[in-house]
Amino acid sequence: MNGSTTPTIGRYGVFAAPSRQDPEVRAEAIAELEELGFSAVWAGNSTIEEAAGLVAATSRIVVATGIQGIWHYDALRTAERYAELEAAHPGRFLLGLGVSHPEFIEGYQRPYTAMNDYLDALDAAPAPVPRERRVLAALGPRMLRLARDRSAGAFPYLVTVEQVAAARQVLGEGPLLAPELGIVLKTDPDRARALARGALQPYLRLTNYADNWLRGGFAEDDLADGGSDRLVDELFAWGDDARIRARIEAFQAAGADHVVLQSISRHGPARPPREDWRRLAELLR
Repeated sequence: MNGSTTPTIGRYGVFAAPSRQDPEVRAEAIAELEELGFSAVWAGNSTIEEAAGLVAATSRIVVATGIQGIWHYDALRTAERYAELEAAHPGRFLLGLGVSHPEFIEGYQRPYTAMNDYLDALDAAPAPVPRERRVLAALGPRMLRLARDRSAGAFPYLVTVEQVAAARQVLGEGPLLAPELGIVLKTDPDRARALARGALQPYLRLTNYADNWLRGGFAEDDLADGGSDRLVDELFAWGDDARIRARIEAFQAAGADHVVLQSISRHGPARPPREDWRRLAELLR
């Protein structure tokens, strides 16, 4: 595989949330994902430096940053590190990029222009990052069009089936569409929704996500008090195996090439949810 070909990531990947565990513990967990048959792992809130350690600790699985923010990591350094990583481990890395949120970035403005400029810098680097080896965390139509025109595709996070279909319509045929889907392996509605709300809570206050949900047909009331049952049920898959499989298949029917599965467990980021990953691997067989 050469550096101008998008890595083969299959139909299912796993979102590995940032862990408070030692990096070696996390790398060991990612190695098990490889053994379970997953072809890609999306390393949450990571940089290319962190992803490189996961690539080095495994032998086949593709590692993607999910997502490296453009404000805190220089484009030239990204391109240099990409070239080093590609030389050492060809075809094993996918650069996921995002514009973060105004709540986190001082002086945040013109995110579309900032992303476009960052892509220009990647293209102008002595060793450019090929468009086929980068994806964008795109939600709205404008950023989705940028993902279509200047990258391999889009990695939308916390979206509904209908929003997956809308993203596919903007992207058209060809570009990669790899939406994230939260999975709660609980059948009790109250317990499942409580876990989902715990994961959703930090995002309810972020303008980019709130605007996307409102644009997708939700009301302000759906975003209040931890999120309505409707919002939770549209953004997360929970229940028995058949119900969870049905939601994953709905994402695929809506146009997803690759579904990024994020296990939502009571442990949160305290440790990798390896037991849940094993259950998901069985569920998908």
